[in-house]
Parts: sequence; structure tokens; C-alpha cells
Amino acid sequence: MVHPSPLPDEPLSSQPATGFVLERAAELADQAAVIDGPGEWSLTFGQLERSVYSLAGGLASGGFQRGDVAALIAPNSPWYPVVFHAVAVAGGAVTTVNPTYGAEEIAYQLTDSGAKLVFAAYGFAPQAQEAMDQAGVAGDVVVIDAASPTMGVPMQSLMGDPITQVDVDPHTDVVVLPYSSGTTGLPKGVMLTHANLVNNVEQCASSVASQGSDVVLAVLPFFHIYGMQVLMNDQLHHGATLVTMPRFDLAQALSLIEQHQVTRFFAVPPIVLALAKHPAVADFDLSSLRQVLSGAAPLGAEVAAEASDRIGCDVVQGYGMTELSPISHATPPGNSKPGSVGLTVANTEARIVAPDSGEDQPIDVEGELWIRGPQVMKGYLNNPEATAETIDEDGWLHTGDIARIDGDGHVYIVDRLKELIKVKGFQVAPAELEALLLDHPQITDAAVVGRPDDESGEVPLAFVVAASDSPLDEQAVKAHVADHMATYKHLGEVRFTDAIPKSASGKILRRELRELVDG
Repeated sequence: MVHPSPLPDEPLSSQPATGFVLERAAELADQAAVIDGPGEWSLTFGQLERSVYSLAGGLASGGFQRGDVAALIAPNSPWYPVVFHAVAVAGGAVTTVNPTYGAEEIAYQLTDSGAKLVFAAYGFAPQAQEAMDQAGVAGDVVVIDAASPTMGVPMQSLMGDPITQVDVDPHTDVVVLPYSSGTTGLPKGVMLTHANLVNNVEQCASSVASQGSDVVLAVLPFFHIYGMQVLMNDQLHHGATLVTMPRFDLAQALSLIEQHQVTRFFAVPPIVLALAKHPAVADFDLSSLRQVLSGAAPLGAEVAAEASDRIGCDVVQGYGMTELSPISHATPPGNSKPGSVGLTVANTEARIVAPDSGEDQPIDVEGELWIRGPQVMKGYLNNPEATAETIDEDGWLHTGDIARIDGDGHVYIVDRLKELIKVKGFQVAPAELEALLLDHPQITDAAVVGRPDDESGEVPLAFVVAASDSPLDEQAVKAHVADHMATYKHLGEVRFTDAIPKSASGKILRRELRELVDG
């Protein structure tokens, strides 16, 4: 049973991304486009547009060509969309990197993506340069936010004469390469085209319902598809003003909402939980908020209702994934249901399929959620096998999430078929942690699963088989992971065991381990 969107189709333009995102820039030239919340400086739409096309000109004159890849390692700031869209105008693709990554993690992404140029915020330039050296990327890191950095070259020195958009094919040319673990395995480059990004913004016109009068708090990281598309590109396209934060701090976020009269707050479940329960919320005037939209991980209906009652505005959910550019479901204004992630967005089809038999399931029966539409990625970079496992011959993307759909078209995410652990909305691949654990000389076997956590949603829990007579303890195992991985990948717990349960083919039986966690 195919479930088409209950919403009318939206007209899709499939044009280069930057011209679409900044199409109102001339009209809104003097309006603030992006405000740096902590620093209290901003770029107007006119300044943003001029900076984008000048940097694109500098890139082109320096030899950056259509199809080249540039990495961007930075927290949210007004400079982020400048770099992102300058690379797009120059015909290239941006691979967005989590700035909390260590040099080894960055080097992996630089190597896999084939990055030829690296932009970084000044505070992250040292690990960026180290990663470039490891990956064999020639040249110096380009520092985006310092006029005279002590290392690297300042971005301002790359500015040149503005150019027009380099000719690209919106349907085939990749504009961004975020990294995702998909349904399983190590991080893979997700190839998203200009048309993917543009069409997903257009598809969500009636469900996300962005407005030019909105002031939006942008704390969700732009390197993550949720922040990149739903905040940065969608909001700029509609002429809204973004107030950026480099990292989440509850008191600062509440203060910025009050100061800038923020109307929309895009969040993840731990933030919504804080809005519902943290005592600091009572100290700020949040009456300007008209909606909080939560995504990236399931949000309990009770927490959403409690937050809504406390702050006096709608708290709703959406659903998506990096491979979907990212939205497939969102809650239109006035059409929310407790626990629902909303309706299938326009121009999109959904199916609920039994994982074992492959048969379509009827209304209100659970199965794996499949999606087909113009937002489905081009594929995984350098990995046709993983692409074929995720997108079938008929164009259906298998999400790896168990869901049901009700008679009104509302979708509910009820479980995860895939192995990924979701920590504060970020994906953690068990295989990546397991490979690192097995590098430890005193660990003979290991497996990692997610453990429910009130603050983070989930945290990684490692089952470890230690070598005989090893003095290894929990703190030593945690420290080994912490030395090599970003903070959100750190282990929340370690349990020592005599053996890891496996199938006859040697596959880890994660269900048995999860039963131990739940028990």
C-alpha cells in the first residue's frame, strides 16, 4: 500500500541551490540575515549575498573548479552560509565536518570525500591542519573568522571579483557531502544534489510553513543536515532572520529568545525536555515563540505536552534523515497529534513494509518506513553496495525505522530497525566504536549498543571481553574511546562479559544485548 502525501503537490523548480536560497536577498538587502548571538554582529542579506559571490570568485580564480570538494569545519556563525554557498556558486561541493571531531576523524572524512580545500573556524584550525597533513591535503587551512590568524590563511584574502553561478546540472551535481552512518556501518558521504536541497525546501512550504517575518534561533549545528537545511537554507530562502549560537547553552538560548523576540525554535528532544522541566525557563519571557519543532530523534508525547503548556506555544515533531535532504514528515500548523511526527510532506510517497516478508502493512500496523520522492539522495559516495542496500530499484529509500501510519495520514516512529545509536540527535555507529575498542591490546572482543538516557536520548554502552588476567577497568576503556572520538561518541557505560553473543555467521546479536540492557 503506497501512501501519497495528503498535502497538495508543491511546484518544484530544481535550480542551483544558492540562487534559490538567496532569491530574496536584493529585496531584503538591508535586513539582518544572520546575527551572531553571542558576538552581537550580523550580516544583512545584501552583505551575505556580496560575500558569497566574492568568495566564489576568489575560489574560481584560485583554480577551484566544478566538482571539487571543500571541507568546512566550524560551529554556527554568519560566516557559515558564506562559505557553504560560495563553494556551491563555484560549482563545488561542501563536505560539512563536525568541529568537535579529532584530527583522525577529520582526516578520514577529508580522504574519503577527496577534499582539496579546508575552511575552519580559528578555534578549530589546529586539528584541521593536522588532519590535512594526515590526509595529504596540500596547502594551509583557510580561517573563516580571523583577519590575522597565527596559522593558516584568512578567508578575506581569498575574496575576489564576484562571479555568477558556475554551470551545474541541479539533478546530478552534488552540492553537499554530509557524513552519515545510514542504517548501519561506518560514516559514509551522502551525495545530495542541488535539486535535492531545493526541492526539499519547496516540498515543505505547507508543512514547515516558514515565514519571512520569523526570527529563528539557530543552535542546531549547520554541519548537521537538520540545521543546514531546516534552519540555514529554508529560513534564508523565506527571508527569515537567523540568530546563531556556536553551541547550546540553555541560559544563553533563553536570553537570546527574549532579546531578539525569537518566533521559532528548532530543537532536539533534550532541549525540549529542558524547556519542560528546567527551573531557569521561568526566569525569561518566551512569549514571542509561536512554535518549537523537534526532530532528529523521537520525542515523547508527554514531554512535548508539558513543554507546550509551560512555554505557551505549539511543540510539534518532524522526521527525516540525512539521506532525505532531510525531511519526509512534518506537522503542518494546526494539525498535530500527540506522538506523531506529522504528515508525509508534499510530492512524497510512503510505505510501511514488514521487514521479514516485504509485504505492505495496513493502517495502524507497524513495519519499516520506506520513502520515495525528489528529496532522496543521489547515493553514498564511493559505496554503490551501501547505496543499493538503502535505495531499491524502484527508488524507495528504506529508512531502517519502524513506524505506523494512521487513518489520517499521521506517522508514528515506534522503534529502530537499524543499529545506529542516537545521542542528542547525532548518529553514532556501533561498528566505528567497536573497531576502536578492538584496537586496544587488552580487549579481545567488543560490541556496542544504545542505552536509554533521559538527557541524551541514548548513550553508547560497550560490552567488552577483556584479555585473561587483564587489569582493564571501565575508566580505562572509556578513556581509550575519549582519546580518539568526539564527545558525543564517548561511552556512557562499560560492562565486562565473558563472550559477545553472535550468530553462526559471526554477526553480533544486538537484540540479545539490548535485552540485557532493558532487563
